[in-house]
Amino acid sequence: MSELPVLDNNVFPFDARGVAKRFRHAAIFGAIESLYDGDTMRFINDHDPLPLLDQLRQRYGHQLTFSYVSREPGQIVIDFKVQLGEQAADGQQQAAGDVPAQGGGCGGGGGGCGCSGH
Repeated sequence: MSELPVLDNNVFPFDARGVAKRFRHAAIFGAIESLYDGDTMRFINDHDPLPLLDQLRQRYGHQLTFSYVSREPGQIVIDFKVQLGEQAADGQQQAAGDVPAQGGGCGGGGGGCGCSGH
């Protein structure tokens, strides 16, 4: 995998592939909660975390937006941006509150990621 350049000092990489599955969701929430308004976390994963996106929608609403940087099989890259008091304005970005609820995949629910990685 070629590394995606981080050109902004307010973009912080988070590679979930190196975090044990049972700790993944807690680590992701902790990382997001350590960001300041306007900061972005560049999330890298081996699968599309649709249930995680639903959890983020429920937890943060419009204070967190996301946009896919890469959505290739085995290489998912999502930018999560903290926007306190704002809503997403451009068509590529979605407010986390607008993510449709979906099942399967990550499992979530406090026990961490239960994915099979596909």
